[in-house]
Parts: sequence; structure tokens; C-alpha cells
Amino acid sequence: MKVLFIGDIVGRPGRVAVKVLLPRIIERYKVDFVIANGENAAGGFGITESAASELFATGINIITSGNHIWDKKEVIPYLTKEDRLLRPMNFPPGVPGFGSVVAEVPGAGALAVMNLQGRVFMPAIDCPFRTALDETKRIRQRTNNIIVDFHAEATSEKTALGYFLDGKVSAVIGTHTHVQTADEKILPGGTAYITDVGMTGPAESVIGVKKEQIVEKFLTQMPTRFEIPAGRALMSALLMEINEKDGRASSVSRMQLSNP
Repeated sequence: MKVLFIGDIVGRPGRVAVKVLLPRIIERYKVDFVIANGENAAGGFGITESAASELFATGINIITSGNHIWDKKEVIPYLTKEDRLLRPMNFPPGVPGFGSVVAEVPGAGALAVMNLQGRVFMPAIDCPFRTALDETKRIRQRTNNIIVDFHAEATSEKTALGYFLDGKVSAVIGTHTHVQTADEKILPGGTAYITDVGMTGPAESVIGVKKEQIVEKFLTQMPTRFEIPAGRALMSALLMEINEKDGRASSVSRMQLSNP
């Protein structure tokens, strides 16, 4: 089973890059299933039903998210009915939406996707480690093929969760920092890992925002409304091959493509 994970999609440039580049990648690499983090897909902050529908139409099967999932309040009713759009499952009980989902992959069986959020330098929510362990035990009654999006700030926390879940899930994919790391690997227990898969959005930017605005912010510390620049976009992703019989990853490779 070949699974593609697309890094944080930022605004219209990111959505356009996915629309243009994803079909080519699916065809070239014979991708069976596509996951993308889309929490910044609508204007750079949050996601809406229309933005999610646009992304699903490109060939994305599951959209994950993180701390910006609540930025567009109008998405909350959609979260309660659309299990292909996930929010971090370690929010407290009673929070709307789905934190994991099990989907069928044609010709390859079931694949689960789990969304978690870190706690280091992030809002205080429930423990991602204990949440992941409990949910993994439940999901493995149905399938060993489990992809985890860990939306977290600290490299140490992401690495720790990777080793914590090694051999229990197929992959732990870090998101949130928008900068692709060069540490993709398969851990000893067969779990694919990368600290951060990167960003899909404007290339000439500071993690997706107009660079001039971010520089000014650092210089003056004055509040400003961040904007998403136009122009060339990058699509960052991770391609994994998983043995659907035991859920172990057999290969992992990162990619970064440009949309002129």
C-alpha cells in the first residue's frame, strides 16, 4: 500500500499547488491513499467546508488538522458530520468532531488515520501519548495500518512519540512547523517517521505569511493582520510504502515539488 502525506496546506497557493501537482504524483507513484494536513487551507488560518470540499476533489482522502482547526467557527457543524476531516483527538471529551477514522483502501484493506496535538509550547490539552496508546489498541482490533499526524511544536516531543508508538502504528508524521526536516526514517519496530513533513504553500514567505509582515513584526512587535502572498508555491510531502498485512513500513521518502 502506497500512502502519500501532504504537509500543511496554506491558503489558496497551497490549494492550487495540490490541484496541479497531486494528480501527477498519484499517477507517477501509483499512490493508493492520500492524507493532507489542511488546518491552514482557508486564507492561511483555519479551514471551511468549501475549502475541504475543494481539497477532497483533488484526490485527497483524509484531511487532518491541529490548533488552527477552530479559527473558522463556521466549520464546526461540518466537523460533526464529516469524518474525513479530523481534529486532534486529545481535546477533552465533548469537543465536536472526529479524532480518528478507519477508511477502506481499494485492493489493500483498511487504513486508519489518527490526529494528535502536542503540548510542549502548545495549548494545554489531554496527553497525546496516553490518548494515542488507548486509540491504537482500539483500532488494531480492526487494522494494523495506522497513520498518525502529530501536530506539535517541539522536536523532542515528536521524536518521543515516534519511539513510543514504534511497532504499534505504521507511521508517525510530524506537522505544524511548516519546515520540512531531513530525518525521515523507519524506526526499529517498522514505523515510518519524520519530525515535520513541511508546508504546501507560498515559496517566498515565512512559513506561509508575507515575509515583509513577519520581518516588521519582529522589528516592532506591533500586532498586524497576516496575509498569504501569491506567486510560486511548494508542495511538501512524504511517500510511504506499507505492508498491509502487518502494518509495517517498508520504505519512506520525502519530496518537495514546485508549482510555477
